[in-house]
Amino acid sequence: MVEAHPAHEWALPWLQRIKDGTNTGLVAAHSLAELYAILTTLPVHPPIPPTVAQQLIRRNVLDAFKVVFLSDQDYAAIIDHLSNLGIVGGATYDALIVRAAIKANADRVATLNEKDFCKVYPDLADRIISP
Repeated sequence: MVEAHPAHEWALPWLQRIKDGTNTGLVAAHSLAELYAILTTLPVHPPIPPTVAQQLIRRNVLDAFKVVFLSDQDYAAIIDHLSNLGIVGGATYDALIVRAAIKANADRVATLNEKDFCKVYPDLADRIISP
């Protein structure tokens, strides 16, 4: 969505395949808030105003992806899972995304953060990709 982002060239074809129906896209509900926070604080010039971030999210994500919501049981299971692995900190948010993928029976999880995603769910490493 942002040409100045270093991963734009990698991410754009994936987004286009979802928008044209070639692939089905899923997004964890909490990722919508994360995306808004990132878009509105990216160090780009000019900065992305809140209304433009909202439009980008609506047009490129909400209109194209299925939003996957986690339940309180999902959150409890994530905390148990991370605790058992001894994982702390920000990797918790990566675990939320992977848990949403599990809940939706996703074939693959595409991420720019493959290492941390594999760390939080090592048994799913073969489904986590960073093309």
